Amino acid sequence: MSFDAEQYKRTTRSQWEEYAAGWAAWAPLLESWLGDATERMLDMAGVTGGSRVLDVAAGAGGQAIAAARRAGPGGHVLATDLSPTILDHAAKAAAAAGLGNFDTRELDGERLHELDPASFDAAISRVGFIYFPNRDQALRGIHRALAEGGRFATVTYSTAATNQFFSIPVSIIRERAELPPPAVGQPGPFSLADPELLESELRAAGFGEVEVQVVDAPVRLPSAAECVRFEKESFGALHQMLGGMAPEDREDVWTEIEDALGQFETPDGFVGPCELVIAGASR
Repeated sequence: MSFDAEQYKRTTRSQWEEYAAGWAAWAPLLESWLGDATERMLDMAGVTGGSRVLDVAAGAGGQAIAAARRAGPGGHVLATDLSPTILDHAAKAAAAAGLGNFDTRELDGERLHELDPASFDAAISRVGFIYFPNRDQALRGIHRALAEGGRFATVTYSTAATNQFFSIPVSIIRERAELPPPAVGQPGPFSLADPELLESELRAAGFGEVEVQVVDAPVRLPSAAECVRFEKESFGALHQMLGGMAPEDREDVWTEIEDALGQFETPDGFVGPCELVIAGASR
């Protein structure tokens, strides 16, 4: 069966609409886990006081809020996403943080031509860009939205082998649900694991001065059971993969996942392997 990009995006939007509250509820974990990578991403994007910042696939907005704090009252952040519900959570979090320089807009990351050209100094995307069916179109839209000399930076996952906190659950679910492996080139968590591929896509879209870093970012929780709870409450794609199974069989799968993730429990708690790729480039 051929890949239907529009159906995929409709499904992705539906997943985030359903699991937006769960993802937002885990914001403290997301920021402790991804906080250092986020700061590096903002550095690579050149976000500073007065910056006009575009966040693409912003989700619950943790990185956009960090950008708004950097940009200060003289700057502005626009957080965009397919899911209006998750953007509501982002807007509420920004308001709770007292940020008046923060707005949201429901917008497909592959339709950024709807934004005024050269209207941003910086653009960011944290673990969202990997899920775009047409990354070239998204990158060209980002390039168009940036002012001359503006910078784009993104955080993506590295390989499945270095991200076992997530790749193990995905593998178990895929095997138990008898799902075929994703086709080469399809969007997914590890679709930009190769730093050279990420760099080549940035250059093909017109970006230069590309910088790429690979960083260790383990997921730290009290136990493997807590990691399973995090993934169960937050990752709608996993539930979609389980959709064809009976409810009792799904619970068996989650138990198997918890047992498998138990190998990462230490005397100091669960330490789930995670490696991230951070890339930045100039318009």
